[in-house]
Amino acid sequence: MELGFHGWMIPAVIALLCVIFYKFILRIFFGLIIVPQDKIGLVTKKFVLVGKQELPEGRIIATNGEAGFQAQTLAPGVYFAKWIWQYSIDFQPFIVIPTGKIGLLLAKDGMELETGRILGRKVDCDSFQDAEAFLKNGGRKGRQTAIIAPGSYRINTLLFEIELTDMTQIPDNAVGIITTMEGSPLEEGQIAGKIIQNHNKFQDVDTFLNSGGYKGLQEQVILAGSYFLNPWFTKVEMVKMTEIPIGHVGVIISYVGEDGKDLSGVDFKHGNIVEKSHKGVWAEPIGPGKYPINPYIMKVELVPTTNLVLNWAYERSESHQLDKNLSTITVRSKDGFPFNLDVSQIIHIPTYEAPKVIARFGNMINLVSQVLEPTIGNYFRNSAQDSDVIAFLGTRKERQQSAKDHISSVLEQYNVNAVDTLIGAIVPPESLMKTLTDRKLAEEQKITYETEMLAQETRQALEKETAVADMQKEIVKADQGVWIAERIADASVKKATGDANSVRLQANAEGDRLKLLATGEAEKTRLLAKAESEKIELLAKANAEQISLTGNAEAEKILAIGKSNAESYKLSVEAMGGSNFTQLKIMENIASQNVRIMPEVLIGGGGDSANGGISGLLGLQLLEQIQKKSVETVSVADEKNE
Repeated sequence: MELGFHGWMIPAVIALLCVIFYKFILRIFFGLIIVPQDKIGLVTKKFVLVGKQELPEGRIIATNGEAGFQAQTLAPGVYFAKWIWQYSIDFQPFIVIPTGKIGLLLAKDGMELETGRILGRKVDCDSFQDAEAFLKNGGRKGRQTAIIAPGSYRINTLLFEIELTDMTQIPDNAVGIITTMEGSPLEEGQIAGKIIQNHNKFQDVDTFLNSGGYKGLQEQVILAGSYFLNPWFTKVEMVKMTEIPIGHVGVIISYVGEDGKDLSGVDFKHGNIVEKSHKGVWAEPIGPGKYPINPYIMKVELVPTTNLVLNWAYERSESHQLDKNLSTITVRSKDGFPFNLDVSQIIHIPTYEAPKVIARFGNMINLVSQVLEPTIGNYFRNSAQDSDVIAFLGTRKERQQSAKDHISSVLEQYNVNAVDTLIGAIVPPESLMKTLTDRKLAEEQKITYETEMLAQETRQALEKETAVADMQKEIVKADQGVWIAERIADASVKKATGDANSVRLQANAEGDRLKLLATGEAEKTRLLAKAESEKIELLAKANAEQISLTGNAEAEKILAIGKSNAESYKLSVEAMGGSNFTQLKIMENIASQNVRIMPEVLIGGGGDSANGGISGLLGLQLLEQIQKKSVETVSVADEKNE
């Protein structure tokens, strides 16, 4: 029984040991290798049982079963016959290129680089995952032109070293200037490589090189975005985009391109103006906007196309700063006085003339310093020498127009339009200004004295006229009293005449009324007579006669009253006299009509002996005029009554 137990334990222990150490047993006896899913196996062969033992001279990676580092790696999986005494297997994680990065590769083995080259050309090797294909297809040692993009790769690190670097980012409103480290030498006379097509913005290095790309500065630029650029091949410099502001144009001066035909004409002898894409000053300027221009091969000169103001004045300059070096012009007059003069010049450069201006002067600053500054300064210095200071001040307007005409003719020769020339402050010498000031003060004092003298004379005349006016006031008062009395008398006469006319009109109206009534009654009686008897007809006639007699009696009564009144007036006049009767009637009318006989301003004699006589005379004259007017009124009334 005991023997049986021991016989069973031995196989059990052996089986247990096999389970525990199965990997070791499989590795020793079967050469088993299990490569995990996230790793690859790097194989090193220690020796060769049959075949070539040593690697070719200069090689470190075996591709034909030689001893040493093996080009072929073990992918995830199970492998046999990888005996521990013959093979050394190292597990390596996949190469992971994160987002935003690229992988640069340095090959430790391969063919030697060609003379003059610094980068190994791309070969077919499955993105460097097939090391054997890389070596057999002619892969070169050293840095490689090809890169690996973000992702996971099974790369043999015994052959390749991987270096991570950032992708190239070009921000908005920026331009990437490219300089290549590899390619053909630049052509003689050129400073930048010509544009090569189909290399995907320098991301496909081999296409660029195979298409004849040049080494060094490139004409082509890259714009905003992300790029897989190999920093061993390209050097990128970022600059801002060229901005042409509103009111300006950009004249391009190109340092690259073929020598083009001069378009400026035979009369223009200050440089070549060529077509676009040729070397020289381009005939067509660019308008306002942003442009991806390589500043190392092209220069853009801004030329203002709006009116440009330049000031010759101390501490005064415009925002364009083209006049920052200009200052007030100092001139000397004919009589030897120096004085300062501020001038503003307005110019305009047409768009089509901008290339000629740049071809002639190079930039706007040279135009100001070489033409405008000497032209304007010399003109005013020469102009001042023909006149003294006072005359110069007095003829400012004429001299400004003359300066405009002269400067316009000069600037026209330089393809610039002179819009206007303006003379600012003129500052004569202080000593001369003091003399002029004293003279002006003396003239003003003279005028002041003459004005005061005239004022005194005017005051004397005023006092004289005032005295006369005071006397005239008394005369006016007297005249007004007479006028008022006349008006009162006229009113009385008109009232009496109105009363007489009223009585006469009333009598006529009453007679007409009665006559109409009588006619109506007679007609009524006649109509009734036809229907009634003879008795009624006779009665109607009697009534008609009665009415007729009654009307005549009333008329005679009114006539008798009028004649009686007239006779009464006549007898009163004869008894009292015409003047006394008139006065009596006036007083009666005044009493009955409440007429004011005392004027608001009374003319009368006072204690003043000088005016007493005049007042008395005026009163007598007024009384006589009233009496005369009353007599005339009564006479008129009598004539009407008769």
